Amino acid sequence: MLKFDSEAWVSLKIRDRHWIVTQENGQKVTARQEPRLVLISVSCENGHLILNAPDMEELRVPVKLPESNLVKTIRVWGSDIPGRDCGDEASHWITTFLKSSQPYRLAQFEPNMKYRNAKEKNPYFRPSDKIVYPDASPILLITEASLEDLNTRLEKKVQMRNFRPVIVVSGCSAFEEDSWDHIQIGSVILVRVMACPRCILTTVNPDTGVIDRIEPLETLKSYRMSDPSEKHIYKSAPLFGQFYAVDMTGHIKVGDAVYRLL
Repeated sequence: MLKFDSEAWVSLKIRDRHWIVTQENGQKVTARQEPRLVLISVSCENGHLILNAPDMEELRVPVKLPESNLVKTIRVWGSDIPGRDCGDEASHWITTFLKSSQPYRLAQFEPNMKYRNAKEKNPYFRPSDKIVYPDASPILLITEASLEDLNTRLEKKVQMRNFRPVIVVSGCSAFEEDSWDHIQIGSVILVRVMACPRCILTTVNPDTGVIDRIEPLETLKSYRMSDPSEKHIYKSAPLFGQFYAVDMTGHIKVGDAVYRLL
């Protein structure tokens, strides 16, 4: 019996993949371009998205934005997806914290907006697999044992936050998730689509907001490269974690068992 980790539930509960930082022209901005973004902590309370960051006053943004706020076109990996602008106060807060010379905006995806098709980014997803602002997949799953295995090989340990999973599972062997083609958590059934190819974003220290560009990528490359037959899929990226799609929607909660389905 495996357990669904608590941090993963937080990510699902506040729908954090439904907000995005952009340039004025709608181009997405991630910690690849602005590493200090990882220092912003996010919570949700009484109908507000709450942002906190070092040396900044707390920012509260209503989850239900005024209809007078503009709906913009957000550019995510070559695809256009809508998002409602969160206003000038949020823009000023993010721009100030990042000490940017250009203004940044915060946008929110609303449930009635048109979702992005995951297949647009990767042909291994199905036409029914919908996402909002994530790079590629609606679900990224990693086991605690896989992180522990990686950390035995590193001089300086990394955290699960380096990899930004949606679901974290405990109580199994390292990289066991590589073979979980179908799993059930609570009433939700997930199907594994492909491994997650990792990029320089994993080298951003989640405590300092400083990008290393070396570790843990170089260590992962020493033992977590794809099979030669899959080089056309993953190219030179090491693999850590698995992308899943949703076969049956439902509810999951902290402590739910994870069952491998035959």
